[in-house]
Amino acid sequence: MGKKRKADNNGMVYSTNPDFEFNYNEEEVKLLPNNQQNLKVVIDKKNRKGKTVSIITGFIGTNNDLKTLGKLIKTKCGVGGSVKDNEIIIQGDFVFKIKDILTKEGYNVK
Repeated sequence: MGKKRKADNNGMVYSTNPDFEFNYNEEEVKLLPNNQQNLKVVIDKKNRKGKTVSIITGFIGTNNDLKTLGKLIKTKCGVGGSVKDNEIIIQGDFVFKIKDILTKEGYNVK
């Protein structure tokens, strides 16, 4: 079975008008400065087969900026992780180390 893809054109499949141009509604995400970001770091074990992960939530900005921050944290902690659904997931219990890294970068951390 193939994956279903969401249509990027709001259901528009085909137009017979040769001059038709679809206007995409691009949402502009503004990146807040680091000192205005309120990030939350928590530990989670649920639905992860008993494995502990550290989750960082509350980032406001583009997906590329979130991936860059995730890569920085993974590199400094020396572990793996991923960026999904506006969350940075770091493998292992690194809450205190992540808080130190984020405060050195200028973020407000809870």
